[in-house]
Amino acid sequence: MAVEVDPVLQQVLEAVPFRLTTDGGPEDARQRFRDLPRRELHPEVNADDRVIDSPAGPVPVRVYRPPTGEAVLPVVIFVHGGGWSVGDLDTYDGTARLHAAGGAAVVVSVDYRLAPEHPYPAAVEDTWAVAQWVFDNADALGGDPQRVAVAGDSAGGNLAAVVAQLARDAGQALRMQLLWYPSTTFDTSLPSFAENSEAPILSLDACKGFTRWYLGDAAVSPPPATLVPARGDLTGTAPAYIAVAGHDPLRDDGVRYAELLSAAGVPVELHTADALVHGYLGYAGVVPAATEATHRGLRALRDALA
Repeated sequence: MAVEVDPVLQQVLEAVPFRLTTDGGPEDARQRFRDLPRRELHPEVNADDRVIDSPAGPVPVRVYRPPTGEAVLPVVIFVHGGGWSVGDLDTYDGTARLHAAGGAAVVVSVDYRLAPEHPYPAAVEDTWAVAQWVFDNADALGGDPQRVAVAGDSAGGNLAAVVAQLARDAGQALRMQLLWYPSTTFDTSLPSFAENSEAPILSLDACKGFTRWYLGDAAVSPPPATLVPARGDLTGTAPAYIAVAGHDPLRDDGVRYAELLSAAGVPVELHTADALVHGYLGYAGVVPAATEATHRGLRALRDALA
């Protein structure tokens, strides 16, 4: 028997209705996301904006450091979601702060170029360039180059999974890949896409619309692992924590990726928040069930980086 949407979350969704859609084009989609009310989170975490040079041009990042008193901290590369088309350093500031405080780590949040103006592989190029910069400059950030993780939500989970594979190929050992309700397979025949086709926050049509924006006019056949991580060789990639939500078209996508990682011998922990929806990180601190699920993943991150 299916679990209903958490009642507290349902009240919040009714009070502040929001759907992540491509309706009206990219600027309208971005403005709707910017207009969402947000709480100030972890103001004690220091934030510093920088610009990283990359082969494709400058990439803005925001570097966060929690006041732990330790001189050297682990480092987390954080990649925001939003269908590869929505979101930036400001709209994801609170989520990045959650990872810095919850992971007791320096967090480097990536402001990659957005589709449809900059379709695949722009986001991959920018995210990987920042990851390489982190590997080379962790010491200068007060970070430990031997304790680096990657984290991302939704489309950012896709990019984080890609970085985990690229890091493996480059001989860079990541401690963890933390994937929040990620898009990894692009297989809409999985049951959750039908079961949750009209779910709160994200629908099947929206998934398809954002994918079209991300692909642009590119004819990518067969799709490479930098687009569809599930198609890659997963052997030797970083241990994973994958968090999915019951009321999310992407639920079985994350489950499937966990199965593929496990089959490749990668340690993986899968957590399903049956009563929650896509994007539940945004409700941490407001909805107790979302807070618990968020803290569960952040505890796993902290333990992996300890």
